[in-house]
Amino acid sequence: MRICTVVGARPQFVKAAAVSPALRAAGIEEIIVHTGQHYDAALSQVFFDELGIPPPYQNLTVGSGSHARQTGLIMERLEAFLNEEPDFDAVLLYGDTNSTLAGALVAAKKWIPIAHVEAGIRSFNRTMPEEVNRVVADCLSRWLLAPTQVAVDNLAAEGLERGTTLVGDVMLDATRMFAERAQQQSPLRSVTAHAPDTYGLCTVHRPSNTDVPGCLESIFSALGQLPWPIVLPMHPRTRARMGPVQVPGNVEIVAPVPYLTMLTLISGARCVLTDSGGLQKEAYWLGVPCVTLRIDTEWPQTLAHGWNRLAGADRKAIVRAALSAPSGARRPLGEAPGGGTASESIANVLLQSK
Repeated sequence: MRICTVVGARPQFVKAAAVSPALRAAGIEEIIVHTGQHYDAALSQVFFDELGIPPPYQNLTVGSGSHARQTGLIMERLEAFLNEEPDFDAVLLYGDTNSTLAGALVAAKKWIPIAHVEAGIRSFNRTMPEEVNRVVADCLSRWLLAPTQVAVDNLAAEGLERGTTLVGDVMLDATRMFAERAQQQSPLRSVTAHAPDTYGLCTVHRPSNTDVPGCLESIFSALGQLPWPIVLPMHPRTRARMGPVQVPGNVEIVAPVPYLTMLTLISGARCVLTDSGGLQKEAYWLGVPCVTLRIDTEWPQTLAHGWNRLAGADRKAIVRAALSAPSGARRPLGEAPGGGTASESIANVLLQSK
């Protein structure tokens, strides 16, 4: 079996680091195409180097731009690549980025079957570009590789039961694969001077926070009211939109960090504040309370017993949520669907239904 995997953004590189070895072990030939959606070295090449992902066969180098421009460029260049490299049995897509949407549209129009990892995830908020990308990719996919039973139920409600398989969460695979290695290669003392459980960790990059007037000001104001230092690896997109936003004295702005360093920072934090979908899950699995800087989440399981709380960009809600302790136990790491073997399940599904 020969497949083309399309990746373009930091979370997709992490997922590929878990899935690609399983594909190779199953005897599947994988050709990786990097769209260049994330092109900054700190958000791209470092992940291939650090996580041992096979180098991309092709980089489409699309760079940044509006949703329409970026998606259109990916479609144009990916179509040209697939014309030059025919005979793929499948196109494998991850998550919900513009790379996902473009890959789905191009593959569908070339009659190449699509495998969508993280199918069925829904925030039910169509103002999120990611939600639109997920829905379109799911509608066009032959293999709907769902990470949770909630995702399976969402697909069933949309009439997409056919082709749906509950494989588990590949992000859990990656967390289990790399958490111990992160502690060895990037111990906390090499990352920050703060002791474990004495600092908060924050990431913010979504347009709903960076592009809406007042949201960044409110978030940073809330961070300044918390009684601990906050480590904030700043996404280039956020840095470009800071403008007059005042950075409180307890907030330490650092450059984007590699995946292993991020796992170390999550593990040592007393609280994570983020608008990232992946960090919500990683915090939950690693036993760290999380505040989601959004009004919705595609991972409702993390909300159990207050391990994750939705606060949006509301200053008071952020502070209140960050200072609140979970009210009950979380599920142990290995009890999530798939138990950390989602990657092998994906390879098996592809081979059995070829």
